[in-house]
Amino acid sequence: MKNLFLFVFLLAITTTSAQEIEWLTWEQAIEKSATDEQPKKIFVDVYTDWCGWCKKMDKDTFNNPEVAAYMKANFYMVKMDAEGKEDIEYMGKTFKYVGQGKRGYHELAAALLQGKMSFPTVIFLNENVEIISPVPGYQKPDSFLKVAKYFGEEIYKTQDWATYEAQKS
Repeated sequence: MKNLFLFVFLLAITTTSAQEIEWLTWEQAIEKSATDEQPKKIFVDVYTDWCGWCKKMDKDTFNNPEVAAYMKANFYMVKMDAEGKEDIEYMGKTFKYVGQGKRGYHELAAALLQGKMSFPTVIFLNENVEIISPVPGYQKPDSFLKVAKYFGEEIYKTQDWATYEAQKS
């Protein structure tokens, strides 16, 4: 009985302290950036259903309470399936799915990834929906948070990554 009480107590603490990321579609993030009085930067997580590292990053990194809280406060968060089949309208252009053999790719994902179809890759965009930088590869929570703050706090405008990373280590 004592163990059951402890388990329920720990579960309650974990559940109440967890931050949920509100994932948006591309269209929702673009609309918010255009209509919010003080728009945020946009963060895009480009993934595929078959990517194991993408799933691990979802589980370990984006579900980390500190990461989730920071991202929620500073970015509109977009999940984009690089192989998504739905058309996306943006800036007068229709981005489509392009089939290639058994798999294909979405044109908007390819544009955001600058043609380098590597998963997972996250993309940071400014408030004007201009690409700041894609960041390829799996990131653990601590290293991801360092990258997110570099772009989220606009440190990239005054300091190169190597200098920033050396100071934060």
